[in-house]
Amino acid sequence: MGQKTDKLGQELENLHPEELDRFLEDNWQDMLDGDREFTDFMRGMIRKKNLEWKYVYTAAGISEKYGQEVISMRKHTTNRDLIIRLCLAAEFDLEDTQHALKLYGMQPLYPRVPRDAVLIVSINRRMYDPADIDELLLKQGCDGISGEIS
Repeated sequence: MGQKTDKLGQELENLHPEELDRFLEDNWQDMLDGDREFTDFMRGMIRKKNLEWKYVYTAAGISEKYGQEVISMRKHTTNRDLIIRLCLAAEFDLEDTQHALKLYGMQPLYPRVPRDAVLIVSINRRMYDPADIDELLLKQGCDGISGEIS
């Protein structure tokens, strides 16, 4: 854990329930916000990988405007494939893809679901091209990942 997390944890050790309001008010900037956490994670990963957002949106098959709205959480999607496609476009490994899905409030890839198993193998083999992944998915009788995003 980071220093901030350790510091907050130490404060919480002796905190009484009636002091929670003060604690949360004093430390609001250090608290995780689900929306902000997803946005910060995605922005940090893209920056770390030295990728251009325009490239990521194009590779994911979405418009730049829509991509920005989804990443910033101004527009919420229920389309899990969109988040997976953004992760593929940014060449996330499996751990980062799972983390992004969880932060967005979606189910992570599950090895017992055939379609998810194909996606897991693809990501583990660094296959990031949706067309190549679609070929594997369709061969296994699963829906492709390159469908239209709305």
